[in-house]
Amino acid sequence: MKTLGLIGGTSWVSTLDYYRIINQQTNERLGGLNSAKIFLYSLNFEEFKPPADPNQWGPIADALSSIAQRLEKAGADCIVICANTPHLVADVIQGNIHIPLIHIAEVTAKEIKKQGIQTVGLLGTKFTMEQNFFKDRLSRQLIKPLIPEADEREFIHYSIFNELGKGIFSPETKAKYISIIDKLIEQGAEGIIFGCTEMPMLIKPEDCSVPVFDTTLIHAKAAVEFALR
Repeated sequence: MKTLGLIGGTSWVSTLDYYRIINQQTNERLGGLNSAKIFLYSLNFEEFKPPADPNQWGPIADALSSIAQRLEKAGADCIVICANTPHLVADVIQGNIHIPLIHIAEVTAKEIKKQGIQTVGLLGTKFTMEQNFFKDRLSRQLIKPLIPEADEREFIHYSIFNELGKGIFSPETKAKYISIIDKLIEQGAEGIIFGCTEMPMLIKPEDCSVPVFDTTLIHAKAAVEFALR
């Protein structure tokens, strides 16, 4: 079994799910008292709040690269960043380490392609919805991403940093999300990507009339597959 190097804390709420899913999946595969071999670096998210301008992400890329290097030096066989948004600088981090970084958008795109879906709605922070790091991975698999309107993107972004990341999941926010999802489905989305690792705690698959792609679950399963391969 290989050792996974997790960078968590972005937010700690969803990092809990990563730890749980990875260990559950490992035990289901191997049985007995087997669990995953994990190094977890849980950072203080307040110190890593992303600047609004992606061009100013240099210090964050450097800090995350340093953490990844420390995990590699400790003996990790790969890096798993337990959130979508930091993957904006995933290529920079990968260039600074000698072990693979399991990219959340790449494994999600492959899962969508496997299901034969060609058009998906993408929800997440404004960085995830508006920048190319996630959408490009979808396009490489010939998948067309649809994103919400500008005011809806603002709402989702605000809710992630001020509610979901703090473990706050209100019925009002859930209702608004479902309304946004329904609009994307009307525009042709055959599936919906939960491109924020806290979203599955707010919205469940049964709340949507099309398949949903839980990036936390997909990413965690990919990590287990790597570790046991």
